[in-house]
Amino acid sequence: MLVQPYLFFNGRCEEALRFYRETLGAEVLMQKYFREAPPNPERPLKAGTEDKIMHCTFRVGTSELMGSDGDCEPGTNAPSGFALSVTGDDNASAQKIFNALSAGGNVMMPWQPTFWSEGFGMVVDRFGIMWMVTSPHHAGHKG
Repeated sequence: MLVQPYLFFNGRCEEALRFYRETLGAEVLMQKYFREAPPNPERPLKAGTEDKIMHCTFRVGTSELMGSDGDCEPGTNAPSGFALSVTGDDNASAQKIFNALSAGGNVMMPWQPTFWSEGFGMVVDRFGIMWMVTSPHHAGHKG
């Protein structure tokens, strides 16, 4: 069994993919636009969504995530009830990831040493996705 996060960006998926490419080195593996879907007379294409992403798959490190622009409705709530956790290769790279995701976002817990790691921080990025960023665990770390 494979469980993968599926993220909805309410009309900002293309922007989010560009941001994750720049900040996390994400690689877009596949993306399909609403205009590419076969016509369905029972669910006609909503005007203005033709050039929005209906589905995409992208890789961050060794993880694959999926995403969509979703229904592109104004006032749609930001996602909640989950966070994506990312571990850097070392403390410096983890802090760099945290700082990059923080640009235009909302820091929930500033980057700092903890009792379990040299560095940890939580941020909701500019797309409403919560990230928990941590340094790799090192045996014997006391915080």
